[in-house]
Amino acid sequence: MSAPLSDRDQARRREFHSYVWGAGLALVLTVVPFALVHWGGIPRIDLLVTIGVLALVQLLVHFRFFLHIGFRQKREDLQLILFSALLLTIMVSGTIWIMASLALRMTLAAQP
Repeated sequence: MSAPLSDRDQARRREFHSYVWGAGLALVLTVVPFALVHWGGIPRIDLLVTIGVLALVQLLVHFRFFLHIGFRQKREDLQLILFSALLLTIMVSGTIWIMASLALRMTLAAQP
């Protein structure tokens, strides 16, 4: 008969199971959109919405299983997530703005 696991060993085992579940869910949430695009049986708008929803679910999976950020966390964790989202929004919108401006200037420069 095996000896009972210590609290430390149980915590390690729970963490390992968390990573395994997270990796499995992330893999499924990655393969499903690729399969939907490959087989193409869904109208384009529905496909884009489905991919967007699966991306949001995958974001939650990463938060929960890899970053260990649950829904009942401290205020600091929420502030960290919101600040990161703000930085990403600024970077993405700035990049889109610059690329749109560049595209406009290129089309204006190409006109005789």
